[in-house]
Amino acid sequence: MTEVIDAILNRSSEPRLIAPAPDQALLEQVFECAARAPDHALLRPWRYLVIEGGGLVRLGELFASTADTEAEKDKLRRMPLRAPMLVVAITSPTEHPKVPEVEQVLSTGAGLAYMLLALQSAGFGGMWRTGALAYDERVKQGLGLQAEESIAGFLYVGSVADSKPSVPRLSVAEFVRSWPDSP
Repeated sequence: MTEVIDAILNRSSEPRLIAPAPDQALLEQVFECAARAPDHALLRPWRYLVIEGGGLVRLGELFASTADTEAEKDKLRRMPLRAPMLVVAITSPTEHPKVPEVEQVLSTGAGLAYMLLALQSAGFGGMWRTGALAYDERVKQGLGLQAEESIAGFLYVGSVADSKPSVPRLSVAEFVRSWPDSP
């Protein structure tokens, strides 16, 4: 098995993340990996926001501004504090006659997946989250997104706090078929 295949087969989402987060040099490499995602017509339809320190508290306040009750607000304020770093992945599509927007969204997603693999290979963990906040117009405006942009995910980043049980894996036969059906 190659190192790449081994890394992919052992990749996991890490919900319990603590300091430290990657330093600037490693983070730059992680973003270089993201930039290697498939990108039809080289449109580079993605951009990223890195949020740390006091920015996480400000993001929590932005999240809380979308809630109706104090209990919801308290929960949303704490969400960004689940990790020492949060990366917001933004799809920034370009009108193109041969590249529909969905391909540009997929390119952003591929970049996020590459980032997760790069972080894991460097000894860090990550958790890609979306949910209602990723689609909320108040959050998008608060983060400075343009009208045509969308949030592809919130990538929580840090050191893995503790091990967790492995996730059961599907067998390939459960999700792969030949077409047309083999005799």
